[in-house]
Amino acid sequence: MRIGSFSIAPKVILAPMAGVTDKPFRLLCKRLGAGMAVSEMTTSDPRFWHTEKSLRRMDHVDEPDPVSVQIAGTEPGIMAEAARYNVDHGAQIIDINMGCPAKKVCNAWAGSALMRDEALVARIVEAVVKAVDVPVTLKIRTGWNADNRNAPTIARIAEDAGIQTLAVHGRTRDQQYTGHAEYDTIAAIKAALRIPVIANGDIDSPERAAFVLRQTGADAVMIGRAAQGRPWVFREIAHYLETGEHLPPPSLQEIRDILLGHLEALHVFYGEIAGVRIARKHLGWYAKDRPENAAFRAVVNRAETAADQIALTRDYFDALATNAASPFRAAA
Repeated sequence: MRIGSFSIAPKVILAPMAGVTDKPFRLLCKRLGAGMAVSEMTTSDPRFWHTEKSLRRMDHVDEPDPVSVQIAGTEPGIMAEAARYNVDHGAQIIDINMGCPAKKVCNAWAGSALMRDEALVARIVEAVVKAVDVPVTLKIRTGWNADNRNAPTIARIAEDAGIQTLAVHGRTRDQQYTGHAEYDTIAAIKAALRIPVIANGDIDSPERAAFVLRQTGADAVMIGRAAQGRPWVFREIAHYLETGEHLPPPSLQEIRDILLGHLEALHVFYGEIAGVRIARKHLGWYAKDRPENAAFRAVVNRAETAADQIALTRDYFDALATNAASPFRAAA
């Protein structure tokens, strides 16, 4: 699959997730097989571009190509200016967010709320496409609710305006992340468009990725929640799609080393205090479904220094690898 001059291979892409797909996580997922990683959404409001949070979100130094940056907002002119600003600061692809279902975003008529106003959708995508010389992509849902699945109409508007790739999450906004993703709408969109289409929603295994590609005819799959605590899922899916065979699962030692590297990257990127705090959610995801994970989380979440967080994490995974008794049960 190509987006502009960029070849996206393998055809497994990290979805933009607010508070998750920061630079350390994007770099990790790319290293472990993602063909592209889209940034967490950045605001189009210029009043916030120079805040500490926005400056970190716009940090793409040493990030492998292609650098895809998602922008969110409601005003065509402001969105166009945000696109230009992000391209000037390293973005090689601009992605427009019309898929986020979060109430905070939709209450401001951004994210998936935009799908309720097709005329506004047209004005936004046209303004952004005209504003920059890099490819512009769009992420949407199947519609606002079950009675308003207008994604095929939005898709045609987007293609006509010059959007180069469309990602579709197989749920309506009202569904949030409940129920099951449906792929018939994605298949209908793919059949009607000339541009590449990326399928998103409930893709959590190599078999599911292959099924969704067959079912929808999509050009690539996008992985979101399934990558939380499992960033190696990209190489597993990519290998299966290429060979039809499964990679062996990572050993506990490899998982430990991946996690420790992730923690260290977070500590460096955010600084020790914020890095330790932000790392806690990732620790919960990596430890999910492992023995004594609740006891481990209870202890490691009390760590206040980077050194303590790393030492506790190493001890926990070393104990798992050697089948030793958990050192955390009593401490928890």
